Amino acid sequence: MESVDHMPRQTASRLKRWWPLLLLASVSVIVVAMGWHRYLTLEQLAQNRESLRALIDGNYALALAAFAALYAISVALSIPGGVVLTVAGGFLFGWLAGGVVSILAATVGATVVYLVARTTLRDVLIAKAGPRLQRFAEGFREDAVNYLLFLRLVPVFPFWLVNLAPGLLGVGFWTYVLTTFVGIVPGTFAFSLAGNGLGSVFDAQQAAYESCLANAGGAGQESCVYGIDPGALLTTEVLVAIAALGVVSVIPVVAKKFRRRTA
Repeated sequence: MESVDHMPRQTASRLKRWWPLLLLASVSVIVVAMGWHRYLTLEQLAQNRESLRALIDGNYALALAAFAALYAISVALSIPGGVVLTVAGGFLFGWLAGGVVSILAATVGATVVYLVARTTLRDVLIAKAGPRLQRFAEGFREDAVNYLLFLRLVPVFPFWLVNLAPGLLGVGFWTYVLTTFVGIVPGTFAFSLAGNGLGSVFDAQQAAYESCLANAGGAGQESCVYGIDPGALLTTEVLVAIAALGVVSVIPVVAKKFRRRTA
């Protein structure tokens, strides 16, 4: 009887521990299955810009709150589209308000991923990986601030992976939150500024598309494509500035290792 009673307790304990991860995974599957993630594109922003701006003019505070919630949820669910949302924030709300709200929302969403990883996955991963991962985690924690700032400033790895890894490797909560907040500031404001001037890009693309339709005649709908390349936002100046900040952030790590070798 004791073993029979023990099984429901174990099941309840596992569900209590794993429900945050199961919830995020389930919602992510629903979003992808319904195709909602396809709305996070610059083309959708261009096509709906007038209605979105009318909605914002009617209730600015509510629209800003809704944007923040959408941004935080998309980050928590690890749905691609963070750059598009940042650009959209700058375009719809201005670079300052859009940038600040994007930073706050991205930090909240990333923190949700960190907490889920720390509470549900960390012990399992460490148990399977053994002492090798433990040594790596200790090294990561030793200079977590500079490592995390580097990973945030220079997008070498996907954003969702940088959100996940610190929770698995035992980085402290406030270290993670503060480095996330500070580290995403330069890139976020860079894309928010790009979004602030996106109206001219949309107008130029619309004019080119309409010209194509006029010249193509009956085959215009098939041969003319209305599209906006997100890569156009990654100007050389933006990339150089972010890379330079990343180099500065990793200097203390390199200097520390050099001092150890020469000591």
